[in-house]
Parts: sequence; C-alpha cells; structure tokens
Amino acid sequence: MKTAMKILGTAAALAVTGPVAAQTATNTSVSSPFQVVGNVPSTCAGGTLTNFSGTYDVGTMIDTSTGFLLPNLTAPSKILTGSYCSARSSITVAATPMTAQNATATPPAGYSRTVNFTATASGWTPSAAAFTTGAATNAAAVQTRDTAFTGDITVAVSNFTTGGGNTLRMVADSVYQGTVTVTLAVVN
Repeated sequence: MKTAMKILGTAAALAVTGPVAAQTATNTSVSSPFQVVGNVPSTCAGGTLTNFSGTYDVGTMIDTSTGFLLPNLTAPSKILTGSYCSARSSITVAATPMTAQNATATPPAGYSRTVNFTATASGWTPSAAAFTTGAATNAAAVQTRDTAFTGDITVAVSNFTTGGGNTLRMVADSVYQGTVTVTLAVVN
C-alpha cells in the first residue's frame, strides 16, 4: 500500500508541477501583424488668385495722336497661390487675342480690330509656359515637371502687337477683350 501511496503522491506532484512547467514554456511572445492601407490619388489644384481680380486692364491701348497701338502696354501680373499637384504634372497656358467686342464688322483698309499678346505662366517649371496669340505654333505652351510640387504661379501678359501688323490703326471700341487660361494637370 505504501507503494501505491508513493505512486499517487508522485502523480499528484507531477500534476501540480506539470501545468506550472507548461505555463513557463508557453510564455513566449506571439505577434500578429495587421496592415493599414490607403491611397493618395493624383490631384492638382490651381490655387487662389491673390491680385484682387482676374482681369488685366491695360487701359487706353493707342497713342491718341496717331491711332497706333502703344508699344509699351503693360498690366500687373496675377499670382495663383497655393497651387499644387501630388504627382508628375503639366502646366498649360492658352490665350485668345483681344478683339473689339462691339465693332464686329470687317475693319476698313488700314485698320485692325485685333490685338495679339503673349501670356506666360511661370514658377511651376524651370521654363515658363508661354502662348502668343496669332502665332502659327506655341510649342512652349505646355511645360512638364516630373515631381509633386506646390508653389505660386505668376501669370503675365506682355508683347502686345496689332493683329495684321503694326502699320495698322485700331478700330474704336469701348471694349477689347481676350482671355488667358492656365491649366494644371496630372501627367501619367
């Protein structure tokens, strides 16, 4: 009977020490990684115009003593602040010539109803995007940058010329109007 008690005592001792030993062995760390995923789409925003309005007012465009276009027409630049593209992008500038809005008939000999100019958008790419109305081609109108970017874009108009040649006088009209359009776009 002593042997049976000894065996039962040993079994009881094993039963008590068995789980303690098992707990010590299973106390190793286990990790389960969880992924956190999302995406950032390619986007562009043109920014906010900071120079009060989107109108270039060049004022009286002719020398009133001769009727010819003034050679020194100017207008303050416009600045788009907060422009950005989150990927490779292009900036494009396009323009339409200033034309007489009320005097729409074909002008008489020696006169023009069109004023051409150059529009530029600078600050986005090393070379400014440039578009000249009346030009046969405008290869520099689109410029591309390879990286994401944020910054100001300065939009300017200059180099005004009479449509048809500077030997033509301008037809009288209270409103000559053209447009400048700047576009930022993601490039694949």
